[in-house]
Amino acid sequence: MTETTATPRAWPKPASKAGRFDQSSIALHWLTVALVIGQLTTAWLLLQAEDGAGSAVLLTTHRSMGMITWFVGAFRLLWRLRFARLPPFPASMPKLQQLTAKLNEYGLYALLLVQPLTGLGDTIFRGRPFLFIVWKVPALVHMDKPAFHFFHAAHEVGAIALLALIGLHAGAALLHGVVLRDGVLQRMLPWTTR
Repeated sequence: MTETTATPRAWPKPASKAGRFDQSSIALHWLTVALVIGQLTTAWLLLQAEDGAGSAVLLTTHRSMGMITWFVGAFRLLWRLRFARLPPFPASMPKLQQLTAKLNEYGLYALLLVQPLTGLGDTIFRGRPFLFIVWKVPALVHMDKPAFHFFHAAHEVGAIALLALIGLHAGAALLHGVVLRDGVLQRMLPWTTR
């Protein structure tokens, strides 16, 4: 009788080396992912919640994480423009696909910066004091219904657009990692060495 040892299944080896992003870019990417998951979760829970102390905590968490997301997004964009190591697309990737990837990325950056601001506008133009993390911010302006409704609607439309772009981004990443195996997915994974 022979003993066999199970070997752990390795991530599929990419067909070509696509290069790697720098560690700071990778860390900022996954921090952004965690923050956006937190934002989407608290938004969904707010839609399900009854008014009360629980929804007040959720709303404070959502608003606070939104502003943190804005700062992380702004820093991430600055890092990308000034310091990041940006690996080129694989030579096998068609130009139209490269353009689509770039447009999706620019759209994600734009929404990461605009979405928290529309949420802040929604909050400010309610004309009420609000909590930011643990600080109570006084009402900054009187209630302005047209401005409130504008920012509220923009925030909802932005959330739908963000979900659509995230879906496209994640779908493309899986396509590259599982089907094409061209190394594009691995260049942003924190646990790979390529």
